[in-house]
Amino acid sequence: MAPGEAPEVLDPPSRRTRIRAILDGGKAQAGRRVVVGGWVRAGREQGHGAPDPFAFLDVNDGSCQGNLQLFVKGEVVGYPLARLTATGTSVFVEGVVRRDERAKHGVELAVTRVLEVGEVDAAAYPLPKTKTGHSLDPAYIRDFVHLRARTYLISAVFRIRSELSFATEKYFRDEGFLHVHTPILTTSDCEGAGEMFQVTTLFSQAQKLEAELKENPAPTQADIDAAKIVAKEKGDTVAQLKSAQATKQEISTTVSDLKKAKQDVLAMEERSKLKPGIPRREDGSVAFEKDFFKCPAYLTVSGQLHLETLACALGDVYTFGPTFRAEHSHTSRHLAEFWMVEAEFAFANLQDDMNYAESYVQYLCKWLLDHCQEEIEFMVKSHDKDAMERLKLVSSTPFERISYTKAVEILKDADRKFDNKVEWGIDLASEHERYLTEVVFKKPVIVFNYPKGIKAFYMRLNDDEKRVAAMDVLVPKVGELIGGSQREERLDVLEQRILDAGLPLERYDKYMDLRRYGSVRHSGFGMGLERMILFATGLDNIKDVIAFPRYPGRADL
Repeated sequence: MAPGEAPEVLDPPSRRTRIRAILDGGKAQAGRRVVVGGWVRAGREQGHGAPDPFAFLDVNDGSCQGNLQLFVKGEVVGYPLARLTATGTSVFVEGVVRRDERAKHGVELAVTRVLEVGEVDAAAYPLPKTKTGHSLDPAYIRDFVHLRARTYLISAVFRIRSELSFATEKYFRDEGFLHVHTPILTTSDCEGAGEMFQVTTLFSQAQKLEAELKENPAPTQADIDAAKIVAKEKGDTVAQLKSAQATKQEISTTVSDLKKAKQDVLAMEERSKLKPGIPRREDGSVAFEKDFFKCPAYLTVSGQLHLETLACALGDVYTFGPTFRAEHSHTSRHLAEFWMVEAEFAFANLQDDMNYAESYVQYLCKWLLDHCQEEIEFMVKSHDKDAMERLKLVSSTPFERISYTKAVEILKDADRKFDNKVEWGIDLASEHERYLTEVVFKKPVIVFNYPKGIKAFYMRLNDDEKRVAAMDVLVPKVGELIGGSQREERLDVLEQRILDAGLPLERYDKYMDLRRYGSVRHSGFGMGLERMILFATGLDNIKDVIAFPRYPGRADL
């Protein structure tokens, strides 16, 4: 602080109480003075034009599904109460909690002071008022990703998502796993499908060069020839001075001029090679050696290959982060960016993989039943009447385990016609997976030992050389929830599998080092968090369970 300068005075802390704490405390909170803030979901003014008008505001701050009823007298506000009652208005108030048998939670807040108000133009606000417990059409609010978290539906989804994220961390920590962070930028294609977002600076470099060349064009051959003439003249001058036995100082100065002239020629020749556009090699291919990483790089589709390297040193590890697929799909099941939970564990086979996957899913379901009762009840009332029972079923019922071959036999004998033909070797479609879980077994099913042709190169080849030690966890409502496998630990087999997949061996050299130096049997699985939320909520579109969905043509905010 400068001499004589007055100390800065900050506003006192807000001391805001979350609405959840008030509603959970219920009538025991009566008489407590609190400060709350939130957004009006519904407001109604009474006694308009009378000497003592008042208003009721149903306010929510996102901490819970329920609203806190605010009772506001006109004399407290000092301006028309209509400025408070519009849906979407933000209010920050102080008041006293009091009992009110008419209020849903048995209490309301009698406002004694309005601290802040963020007004709303009711005619322009895109999210209309809805009845308590009702929700707007998910497809409609999808166009308002910046506001839709204020709705009953999306706020419930995000609290469920938050609890699932926390439960994931707790489950793996309790199981002794280490949480590691795998890179988002990668040079390998884990799935071998090629549907990856490429990361490059070549375009920005090309745009920058094009603008620079426009302002300062590359030298022409005539410019270079002229510069060479100047350099030659400088050289001739140096020779003449030496012949005339000029002073050392004179010769030194002229030699410096000659060196600079030669450097100018070299710089001009190099600059003349600059061409607008993406740099290319002589064969026309892109010159990735001029890119930031000196090779092709991508947004990750999975952290698995990195996880394997850590599991082969740290034992049991997991990661939890965003993954990306450049799949041009507009279905209700696909996103370009989504979050994956991936786990790898050393000295483990396919049975261990299935055991961990089943335990993890059951843990998540139990957690939601214990910590998201209100949100799940809302989903039951507004979207899927079976949501609660489905969670109870999965949390408490041992999963059925059948081979892929057995699953195909069951599907072939089914008394219904599927849209997708059933035969050995196909990748099971969602309708097949849901038939097994919802009709045949009426509980989760783990299908294992899939044909190698429909699975990734890193999955361990079985002795019959036709199948791999892979498994998928199928659940009602969504079908596949988890995919996993025992990984191929034999170097010669892995090399051949990479070649069969049409992938370059050199790109996976470090991955194969794990098999060269202390190879170990290991397994792992991955679960898309959004799939788990679809299963828990009963929602049909994956775009409704992530805050800012990315899909072809849309990347809002």
